[in-house]
Amino acid sequence: MGNPKVLEAIQNKLAGMVGEPSGYLDSLPESVKKRIKALKKLQFECTKIEAEFCEEIHKLECKFADKYRPIYHKRKEIIAGLYEPDEGECDWPSDEEDEEDVENEQKNGAKKLKTVDEPSEPTKGIQSFWATTFKNVELLNGMIQEHDEPVLDSLMNVQLELNSDPMGFTLLFEFDENEYFTDKVLTKTYTMQSSADENDPFGFEGPEIISCKGCSIHWKEGKNVTLMNMKKKQKNAKTGNIRIVTKEVQVDSFFNFFSPPEVPEDPSAEIDADVEALLQADFQIGHFIRERIVPHAVLYFTGDIDTDDEEDGEGDDDMDEDYEDYDEECDPDYDPSKDVQGGKDCKSQ
Repeated sequence: MGNPKVLEAIQNKLAGMVGEPSGYLDSLPESVKKRIKALKKLQFECTKIEAEFCEEIHKLECKFADKYRPIYHKRKEIIAGLYEPDEGECDWPSDEEDEEDVENEQKNGAKKLKTVDEPSEPTKGIQSFWATTFKNVELLNGMIQEHDEPVLDSLMNVQLELNSDPMGFTLLFEFDENEYFTDKVLTKTYTMQSSADENDPFGFEGPEIISCKGCSIHWKEGKNVTLMNMKKKQKNAKTGNIRIVTKEVQVDSFFNFFSPPEVPEDPSAEIDADVEALLQADFQIGHFIRERIVPHAVLYFTGDIDTDDEEDGEGDDDMDEDYEDYDEECDPDYDPSKDVQGGKDCKSQ
């Protein structure tokens, strides 16, 4: 195996076999094939146990939701300005504090905070908390249009309710009184399933969202940010007279999130590819709000969580690009003689 040509020939042969059936299974006797079928049947039993395990985890999440509820309620009151935390509740090191100040505080009990001048009029709560949080998340930032921002400024809370029958969850967006719509709460409900499908027995990867339902928004007159009035000229074919007609057209808006495409009740029904893509994106957003934003809202608000770091494999891609861009001729430390010597060492093995 010390001959590089032999190694190269083997690598080329293996590369050509990737993704191709080896024919080994077809060559097995019928008795062995039956045993393999028995193993697959056992594997399916494991899949069903895994699905049952996921259902129990969801029930446990529902149970622990009661423990989170008072914490989230206090968070809501602080943001809305309904509750003012005392000094003890505010005792948490800030990023702008020097490490030396923190050490002195720990040693001497002295509190030394960097402060800025308070505005002439007292502030209330944390303005635009949720709007800022959403804009700091890349997945949501692209949904938010300029005309959405003043509406989102009145968003006071995002609450999560877990449902057990059917399995799923509901996101509740609570708004302060505003000039855009009369609703106090907008909801988005997601239905999930955690079961192994006999038609795809080994495709189970945990609970999945299978449908979602939004809600009607009761917009005040002329304030619907999801619609725009478009004026168009129309010419009468007989008289030649021209008139201006106004037509409402749907525009991009965060609030389209509450009007998702409908999922057919029949699971075997075909779904248009564009609708399927919209649903998958919607499911991803709903899952992200549930799993990441609701539990860690303040960290997204402050930017402590970098959403760029949450992209899978991004670091690996950057590493690959570094290798691809490397030019040994531009490297002042590159010594070709070492490569030659290295080649000799390989051949002598």
